[in-house]
Amino acid sequence: MKKSIVFFSLFVYVLSVNAQFMKATAPIAAKKEHWRTLHGDKVLDNYYWMYDFFGKGPDSTKVVDYLKAENSYLDKVMQGTKQFQADLYTEMKNRIKEKDQSVPVFKNGYFYYSRTEDGKQYYKYCRKKGSLEAAEEILLDVDKMAEGHAYYAASGFDISEDNRYLAFGVDLVSRRQYTIHIKDLLTGQILKDAIENTEGDPCWAMTTKPSSILQKIRSHFYLKK
Repeated sequence: MKKSIVFFSLFVYVLSVNAQFMKATAPIAAKKEHWRTLHGDKVLDNYYWMYDFFGKGPDSTKVVDYLKAENSYLDKVMQGTKQFQADLYTEMKNRIKEKDQSVPVFKNGYFYYSRTEDGKQYYKYCRKKGSLEAAEEILLDVDKMAEGHAYYAASGFDISEDNRYLAFGVDLVSRRQYTIHIKDLLTGQILKDAIENTEGDPCWAMTTKPSSILQKIRSHFYLKK
């Protein structure tokens, strides 16, 4: 009897959820025959034209139009779940500790950690010299650095042996293509020289000169043929 009640309750719940979805016609992406040669093999890619958004090709605007159609379709289908979405978002957000701090890691005389603040989307990368009771030094304020960007990711933090320079990668396009920058922690200035199209994981040689930073092998996620 209990199993029947549980099953019936689950059935009613599924029906109530499905009832919230609206009927709409899904957009269908156009197929355009395109053959790519990869490692000596020919591969048919009917949706290669979508790469034009990144390559700034003739179909660039068509890609955006298709994505807008997908978003419009989603909005129509999910229209009846607006309140449910809001309730879920609020519940999950309330379970997240916005003001938090990572476990400090001691390296070469400093404790390194990152911390987040209430209402902020990113974090601050910091260190303290010798003791956790020492004054905090904010090495990168990623919250501030991300202002004005639709997407922003910083990674690969690596400190030079003399603790003066910080190398880090920045991706502005959400394609794991990082530009390596170097910050002089003594002056607070980010040096003009940068290395583009990397994996975002720099490392230092045994010298402390910024020019000694090692570039990772370039990574291209799309091969144009």
